Amino acid sequence: MVRFDAVKTVFWGVGDYGVQPPLTDETVQEAERELGVSLPSTLLELLRVQNGGSTAADRNVFPTSQPTSWSEDHIPFPDLMGIGRRERMSSLLDTPYLVEEWELPSPIVLLSGDGHCWVGLDYRACGRRGEPSVTLFDTELSSELALAGDFRSFVEGLTSGSAFGSDPEEVVVRPLP
Repeated sequence: MVRFDAVKTVFWGVGDYGVQPPLTDETVQEAERELGVSLPSTLLELLRVQNGGSTAADRNVFPTSQPTSWSEDHIPFPDLMGIGRRERMSSLLDTPYLVEEWELPSPIVLLSGDGHCWVGLDYRACGRRGEPSVTLFDTELSSELALAGDFRSFVEGLTSGSAFGSDPEEVVVRPLP
């Protein structure tokens, strides 16, 4: 497993789709207030490098211990939402609307997804100020799958879709309607 400090320098893919304006301390404080949670410091470290966007080709899937509606042994992680209100760009701030729309549990903060599958920070066990785990919310199967005990471990566990016989280019980022 690659250490977080090494991953954060090569985490982001190319292009500007999904990229929000540079993250500020004020933006973080407003987001935490609006979402009602403390965001993990490792997530904020990544978003300070680039505030959302596509993930690098060697960091676009996460291995799973059981099948999902996506695959027998992994899930896509093609992008990470940033914090902001850039028009027609998904954002962590869209979580309250998306949780209601897709009838997801709360409190969570969605990191990536398309409606059928979401990867999110899960605050149900740790409380709104604790260190959340990372969970897959599979609306196709009406199921949940714990992916990692914390965001750092999740990022360190990301790998390339080619390791699973998937073409990383097949993982598509979908815009908000």
